[in-house]
Amino acid sequence: MRAVVIGARRPAFRLIMARLHRFTPMLVLLAGCATLPPAPPLPPAQALDDVVATSLARVARSSLPADASLSGFRLLPEGETAFNARIALARRAEKSLDVQYYLIGDDEVGRQFLRELRDAAQRGVRVRLLVDDLYTAGEDDLLAGLAAHPNVEVRLFNPLPSRAGSFARRLLWSLHEFGRVNHRMHNKLFIADNSFAVSGGRNLAAEYFMRSATANFVDLDVLSSGPVVRTLSGVFDAYWNSRHVRPVESVVARLPQDERRRRFERIVAPAGAGIPERPLDVLGASPVAQQLEAGQVAQAFASAQVFADTPDKVAGGAAEPGVRTVTEQTLALFALAREEVNMVSPYFIPGESGMAIVRAVGATDENGRLSLVTNSLGSTDEPLAYSRYAHYRLALLKAGVRIYELGGSLSRDSDRLGRFGTSTTRLHAKLAIIDRRRVLVGSMNLDPRSARLNTEIGLVIDSPELAQALRGLFRDSLGQGAYRLRLSVDGERVEWIETGADGRQTVHTREPNDGWLVRLKLWLLEPFVGEALL
Repeated sequence: MRAVVIGARRPAFRLIMARLHRFTPMLVLLAGCATLPPAPPLPPAQALDDVVATSLARVARSSLPADASLSGFRLLPEGETAFNARIALARRAEKSLDVQYYLIGDDEVGRQFLRELRDAAQRGVRVRLLVDDLYTAGEDDLLAGLAAHPNVEVRLFNPLPSRAGSFARRLLWSLHEFGRVNHRMHNKLFIADNSFAVSGGRNLAAEYFMRSATANFVDLDVLSSGPVVRTLSGVFDAYWNSRHVRPVESVVARLPQDERRRRFERIVAPAGAGIPERPLDVLGASPVAQQLEAGQVAQAFASAQVFADTPDKVAGGAAEPGVRTVTEQTLALFALAREEVNMVSPYFIPGESGMAIVRAVGATDENGRLSLVTNSLGSTDEPLAYSRYAHYRLALLKAGVRIYELGGSLSRDSDRLGRFGTSTTRLHAKLAIIDRRRVLVGSMNLDPRSARLNTEIGLVIDSPELAQALRGLFRDSLGQGAYRLRLSVDGERVEWIETGADGRQTVHTREPNDGWLVRLKLWLLEPFVGEALL
């Protein structure tokens, strides 16, 4: 019997990698030489184009304007709606499902999702699932079992040489290839019949869809249709056919297909079916499944641009000459802002290059043109990343940046960002609003790991309508859900302003939730952790 733990906290990758990196020379001697088998030849495969007669393609056409250059977009701020949108698309797919994720949890949400992929394949849908190998410890039966079904192919991106044991143990026994395994595919992408796509910040696990009893993430996805979907399919194909992927069967223990399928069925059979959602989400939109059934999806129409890293970024570079990374394109977009930039980033470490742009775009007072929403110490799941951000915080305020830190429990009284119950609120959304008209939503954090080590993907949508909706969503939520930071009277210290349900404000001159145990841990680790690892 497999234990089901909903909302179990996943290991903090940055923290573990930082600890292991400190002792890499010693551990490499102890780790042995686990190696991957030779890579089998993989025939190239492309997104299917013959989808025009599918029901999803018909709905997409009826939902789009006459201007064929425009795409359609719907924001998915609520976890329940975002998960059910994927399920609705998977159940209506007739030709293909192309799915790419950094993390698929071995929990109720992950198992429901993989079961839906299995069901689609049994209807004759071609399923291609690409998963980064970092968090697949203990999931061989799930992934290899899914791949044992007809019409399904599962590939692992940048697999670790060791497969046995826990997450930390796999990393430990892979340290002789630290330079490679420290680079990960952070992309999140779901494409149905090359007609609709869901992209954004959410991985496929309980805490990203409000199903954790302990901590849940504020996050954001976008449902897309129109020409932009073909561009996203091209990005998926580049990763699917890259030299950094392996079929799951080539790296896991070999079992007969019938046995792999039986193991998969035993795991996914007890999982539920869907997640209850409200009749209307926080933006007043009905469930995606209802709109698909009605034959038309309500969307905003706009032109868009896809920012995507190449798969070869994991080899240590930006790959092709002249190709800029997602981070470089994003910072260039910020630098072109004429009025304001509103950033939402759970892990924010600007570095010197980022600070130069902050000073160029910002102002000299606290009503400047830049605003930042990020985690507080009480809400972050990556305290080392938060600690490094804190080194820049005073300089950011002096440069005129308006900073809000999401409170781990402050936002429970509001359902604008999600229904958290008694769970801790954590920020995971990655987005920006530029000049109140362009919206950037994707997988990229504004930190060194996204800039140099991980591959990322993002959508830039030129839509004042979506920009206004997002500004309203976060503005309304920040009143009681976050601390507003300001400079002290002497301008040399940070103060946190907390607004209660009755409108009364409390000024904190010490960092909220600044427990001695957390501080001790950070004090011990910080001297040994370079910013580039975070």
